[in-house]
Amino acid sequence: MDEPLISIALCVYNGEKFLREQLNSLIHQSYENKEIIAVDDNSTDASWNILLEYQQRYPFLHLYKNEVNVGYSKNFEKALQLCNGSYIALSDQDDIWHPEKLRRLVEEIGSHQLVYHDSSFIDESGAFLNRKMSDVINLYNGDQPAVFLLFNCVSGHSCLFRKDLLKNILPFNPEYFHDHWIAYAAANLGTIHCVRECLVDYRQHSSNSTDILNYRKTVNKHYHENRDIVKLERELKWIRHCAGFTLNKNPAFVKKLAALFETRLHSYLSIAYARFILEHYETLYFIQKTRKSKRNAFIYRQIWGLKAKLIWSRLFGKSAK
Repeated sequence: MDEPLISIALCVYNGEKFLREQLNSLIHQSYENKEIIAVDDNSTDASWNILLEYQQRYPFLHLYKNEVNVGYSKNFEKALQLCNGSYIALSDQDDIWHPEKLRRLVEEIGSHQLVYHDSSFIDESGAFLNRKMSDVINLYNGDQPAVFLLFNCVSGHSCLFRKDLLKNILPFNPEYFHDHWIAYAAANLGTIHCVRECLVDYRQHSSNSTDILNYRKTVNKHYHENRDIVKLERELKWIRHCAGFTLNKNPAFVKKLAALFETRLHSYLSIAYARFILEHYETLYFIQKTRKSKRNAFIYRQIWGLKAKLIWSRLFGKSAK
């Protein structure tokens, strides 16, 4: 039986430092029926010349260059619209794919909307950090989109999904991570499956779009954001965005969470929100790795609204999470 075409959507911006290593890992995938759609977001370094060099040797590498910089999410959006394959895989410019990655994912996709895998962390030089994604977060299998309302475990570099999904996820809103949105939509439209193998070496450095190991906070002592206001308001906008998805499996659930979350931001007490979190804790907090012994204390803290948290912060100089 003929292998279906897989499109690799590779987005590039000033990636000359790691681009060759990543291109080599994409080109030498054991899965042969593939195309690479590389979109350069108006790089100012040697990235475009590197892509041209590789294109001369590998005709399945198709190149596009933006006349102006459009940003991370919109660049991926353009790349996805140029894909021709039945399945699509997302690629950053600085990771290293294992040779069997695509083959293993296409073997496992079955009737699922999306499959993804575990990943090993490497540092900027390529040295292994002796940690993998599943050490940091729980990886989800199933069909419950509510799992993705507060957290995400599907990194863009790790997933393969059906091209048919595009009509339901585009255009991307650049305020939100595109991989989080893809995972949420896929769980609403079918099932998500995790392959429990590390199939990418996921490079961690200060320029990562997703700082899952808090690298920027570690290397930059001045890294800070007001978690009490900025983070909560950002999460509320995301939940509202999810509530607006027209194909929600359980729209009433998402709308209720959004309403309770918003009330918490404008009150001293949020007892109804805490009760809701208690009732749905196992689903909403599945991805986050927390010790069960801390659960009751965490639920108790949800009783306090943002106004009370701010008073606590001013009085004691720290956040009441």
